[in-house]
Amino acid sequence: MALQASAFPNGFAAGIHAVGWAFIVPCFWFLDRLIAVCKSTTLEQTERLEQECYLHPLEVFFGSITFFILFLATAPLAFLGFLLWAPLQACRRPFSYHREMPSSPDKVTNKGFELTGKASFVFASANLCLLPDSLARFNNLGHTQRRATAIGQHIVQGVSRPNIRILVDSPSSCGTLSPSSSILPAVSSPTYGATDREGQSSQGRSSHRNASRALSSQGCHQQDDVPWEISSLFPANVDILCLEEVFDKRAAQKLTNALKPVFGHILYDIGVYACQPPCRCSSFKFFNSGLFLASRFPVLEAQYHCFPNSRGEDALAAKGLLSVKVLIGQSQKQKKVVGYFNCTHLHAPAGEGEIRCIQLDMVMKWIGEFQAANKQPDEDVVFDVLCGDFNFDNCSPDDTLEQNHSLFEEYRDPCRAGPGKEKPWVIGTLLEQPTLYEDDINTSENLQRTLENEDLRKKYIAPPVPSGGSPLVYPETDQPWIGRRIDYILNRESSISKHCQTEIEEVTFITQLAGLTDHIPVGLKLNVVMDSESADE
Repeated sequence: MALQASAFPNGFAAGIHAVGWAFIVPCFWFLDRLIAVCKSTTLEQTERLEQECYLHPLEVFFGSITFFILFLATAPLAFLGFLLWAPLQACRRPFSYHREMPSSPDKVTNKGFELTGKASFVFASANLCLLPDSLARFNNLGHTQRRATAIGQHIVQGVSRPNIRILVDSPSSCGTLSPSSSILPAVSSPTYGATDREGQSSQGRSSHRNASRALSSQGCHQQDDVPWEISSLFPANVDILCLEEVFDKRAAQKLTNALKPVFGHILYDIGVYACQPPCRCSSFKFFNSGLFLASRFPVLEAQYHCFPNSRGEDALAAKGLLSVKVLIGQSQKQKKVVGYFNCTHLHAPAGEGEIRCIQLDMVMKWIGEFQAANKQPDEDVVFDVLCGDFNFDNCSPDDTLEQNHSLFEEYRDPCRAGPGKEKPWVIGTLLEQPTLYEDDINTSENLQRTLENEDLRKKYIAPPVPSGGSPLVYPETDQPWIGRRIDYILNRESSISKHCQTEIEEVTFITQLAGLTDHIPVGLKLNVVMDSESADE
């Protein structure tokens, strides 16, 4: 699909859409505030107790009345806006594309295949729960706009840091360590929730503690065949970043503004709205897919598909699959080097594995069709990655159906030992929402320490889901407690060029967004070597 800045085919349609949306926004905002004023996060409840604030019931009473009156007053204008907005969705492209021209040639990402025939690629994925503020509060997360700003700044802080590799002469180390977070400049913008506490609690002692932790726990570990790390920072030099649950349009714009100096190619507002398929009222989409993709590489082709089988509250959002083809550079034989990257967010409700399996079937079908349609004879494919929030794990008896899906025969999951069994070093990625602001996990360093401790991990990572009311025996004897890992980054080798070989350099569990989301972001570093002798075959 053609990549253009606007989601609409011409300026007239874009202008009418902007007018319609401007009519809708006030009513939508007042409804959002009406619900939000009645729903507090546990952090806000704690702060009120500490401040002995007895005015909150009055704030709720008068605030809810005020916002309800304003909601009713603006509803007729919103209805008029809806009549303008809804029909235009039939001609809307399913994403907007932001391209940032580099300020200097040295900022253009080129992995240098033409010189060495090998390169490393870094991918990251995170679910951010950037819903409208009122809905995010049901996940114990508020202040969506402030969180979006803080998240963008935290990601840039992590991925822009120097990629320092410290050599350690120790038989217990794998040889390289990540840099201490103390060498990075502090984020100076206003932050949300626990990030304020982080600055207050760690400012005085961060240098000493980070220096010692860099030698103990921030280095990569080698177990089985995969190096892994629990990191307080996003990996340096992330090449492609996939975010889920970026449903709020203003939050998406804040993320775009924060990330565009680092990632020159951004796809946002991905998905469809209103009646889908157009002119049919069988399924009305109030929210887009929530997917958001930021890439250092130019995007050559992109395609989005909406899942047609969503049900319940999930049917209100246009969840689906985004597939992109990116241009990396040139090979030693002067052929174009490209990569395929796919991201998705599957059906959420527990106990509905049949729906997720059908969606996985669609994912495999759509990826195959996209790659077949965009394959060119004069190019080399060096990676094929699939990531996102799959909403099932590899340890819950309730998710057995999804754990045995054939997708895992095509794509490699480096954290998976087999259906229903994780590798012993794996960390669950879904946090228990009521505990998001407790001291053990409310800062990146505290969350890092907690994840490294199995006994503490049990308190804060969501446990497996039993099947059909059967008692759950978990973990098995002599096995570690892992919890629910529902965020995945997978890679496939069968679809890349024959003379390319890939090796996983590192899997990362990232704690930098502690207090800002209820998921733990994940990263994957993939090494690719191209055999120059057979590159022209």
